[in-house]
Parts: sequence; structure tokens; C-alpha cells
Amino acid sequence: MNNREIIIQATIDLINEKGEKMNEITVRDICKRANVGLGLVNYHFGNKDKLIELCVEQMINRIVDQFRSIEERTKGLSSFEKLEYLGDMTLTFLFDHYAVSRTSVLSDMICPKEDDNTHRTYQAYLPLVSACRPDWDMETVKRKTFCLIITMQQAFLRHKVLFTETGTDLADPAERRKFHTQILHDILEV
Repeated sequence: MNNREIIIQATIDLINEKGEKMNEITVRDICKRANVGLGLVNYHFGNKDKLIELCVEQMINRIVDQFRSIEERTKGLSSFEKLEYLGDMTLTFLFDHYAVSRTSVLSDMICPKEDDNTHRTYQAYLPLVSACRPDWDMETVKRKTFCLIITMQQAFLRHKVLFTETGTDLADPAERRKFHTQILHDILEV
């Protein structure tokens, strides 16, 4: 492993350890964990924030890749049930990895990229939405899939406001599943 990879892995390890307190990670912590000099972080990544953003993106990418391979685990389920399963996986990951997920979603909103985590999630959902509504043209499928992903992200980011407004506690897995299923019915019109 080269220094760049060692720094990335050390940072990912620290992010996993710190969780909600990810903002407490310092360049010194990263360098100490990676056993490298302070200047290498700036040399390879520009600054700590860019390094953390890259690490969060890599962490989320691994999960999104898992989303794309749910076919084996969902054999025998209807397309709608597969969407429910994928939604449960997505929202559970978001809440179980709150700080990392929040950083990823906000980063994608602030500086959208062609292949960011939001777009990769959208790509994972697109075929399932299409399978649920074969009567829709592709433009409608794309628009509705986009609405689904954005709704899930906003519900995640604003879950406390949602609780205050509606009493729905997305931190509770059962309520989260019920909420997601209703969102699917609303958006897919089924």
C-alpha cells in the first residue's frame, strides 16, 4: 500500500471509530494512525476536509455497490417488495452511519458530480422503479426515481422536523419501513 492508500485507510478507520464525532478528527490524528508526516495529507489531498469527503464517498460507494447486488437476496419477491427491501437497506444504513451519511448527502447536494453517491443510488433504484411501473415511459420512470431518492434524503436529513410535524420517528426501524412503503405508494401511484 502506498502512502495515499495508507492515509485513506487510516482516515476511514478514524471515521468509523468517531461516528457522530467525526468533526473531532484532526490531521495529526490521521497522520499518527497512518504513521506519516503531516505534509503528506496536504500533498495528496489538499486538506483534511477533502480527505474526509473522499473517504466518506468511498465508504458509501461500497454500500451502493451492495445495493446493486441484492438480486440474490430478493429472489421470489415482487418488484415492489424489492424496492421496499432496498429502501429499508438504504435508510437503515443512513441512520446506522448518521455522520458519514449526512456528510455524503450534503456533499452531493452542495457539489453534485456525475457519479456521486446520490447518482449511484439513483442508478440502483432505476431498474426497480421501472419494473414496478412498466406502463410508464422512461422519462417518467427517471423523474419518479429522482423524486424517490430526494424524498428519502430529505426525510433522513430532516427526520427530527418530520417527527415534530407528523409524529413519525424515522429512528425507529418499524416506523421507518412504514414511512418508506407509504412514500413508494405515493410516488409510484400503486
